[in-house]
Amino acid sequence: MILVKPLGNSFRRWAPLAVALITCLIPRANISGQTGAGHTIFGDLTVDESQVEGLKPMSFDMILYTDGGRVVGRQTVSSKGRYKFTAIPNGNYELVVELENQEIARFRFNISSSFKNDFRQDIALKWQPNLTNSNRPKPNVISAADAYVRSPANQKLFTSAAAAMERKDYDHALVFLREVVDRDPNDFISWTELGTAYLAQNDKSEAGKAYEKALEVRPEFFPGLLNLGRLRLAEQKYEGAIAPLTAAVKIQPSSAIANYCLGEAFLQIKKGSKAVGYFHEALKLDPIGMADAHLRLAALYNAAGLKGQAAAEYEQFLKKRPDYPDRRKLQKFIAENAKK
Repeated sequence: MILVKPLGNSFRRWAPLAVALITCLIPRANISGQTGAGHTIFGDLTVDESQVEGLKPMSFDMILYTDGGRVVGRQTVSSKGRYKFTAIPNGNYELVVELENQEIARFRFNISSSFKNDFRQDIALKWQPNLTNSNRPKPNVISAADAYVRSPANQKLFTSAAAAMERKDYDHALVFLREVVDRDPNDFISWTELGTAYLAQNDKSEAGKAYEKALEVRPEFFPGLLNLGRLRLAEQKYEGAIAPLTAAVKIQPSSAIANYCLGEAFLQIKKGSKAVGYFHEALKLDPIGMADAHLRLAALYNAAGLKGQAAAEYEQFLKKRPDYPDRRKLQKFIAENAKK
């Protein structure tokens, strides 16, 4: 779970907790099958500068800290660049974004896996012009498109819920979040967090109701749409997953996981011709993270009798996942069908 801390005097809190829900619902881990080698944390930094004229920052500092405050690594990234920290062991971390030595965003997360994994967290920021009098516009706010302003009392409850989620104390998280939405039924982010807390306790029914409530308030809330779609996939309610996932892809066509999930939904309802395009798009957007799409495409091609294309997909998959447990089985298929 990502917890965003208050920012400096020139900035206000941004990026609601629901930004993290994409990974909280069904963790997206790129498992290589190796242990002890350390994990990779990476992602794209995107800064929307469309509302600001004049000089704009050229780069940002990305700093990864341990839970105890030790610096793991520091990188300078452009406004449309990618950060990457490697050889990261299990533990609690904080990822901080700084501009000119001033903290503008902070994320907390936990990594716990028996296998070497790649964890992706994209960060999208938006500059907004300073409305005070000055000779030129100055950026004074970084915010998320779906930020939600709460009363001080509800914000305190929300922060307590986030801390409880981070501790995996889901019972208390549910208590805090239910109180938030009871006081303010329009808090779509808290409804989404509530769904994730229910899901953590394997209460899929209540999780679905909470996600649906979030979308009643904010129909175009991407995390809510994606989470509801993935929940319905997990419940094998494939027809029901199509609508929220289609909406999610429409809102964020650059989301690899949304494209992959929509492809999976179409695959499961035997509409392979529709699934193919979304699997290819997922691979285009995230070739390594979405490597499993090669397996799904291979299965589709094999079922259609296109064994040569299936073999090509398996070959691409093994290049990205060389330690795949059934590697020999796929190699045998490739050897027998690669030229067909």
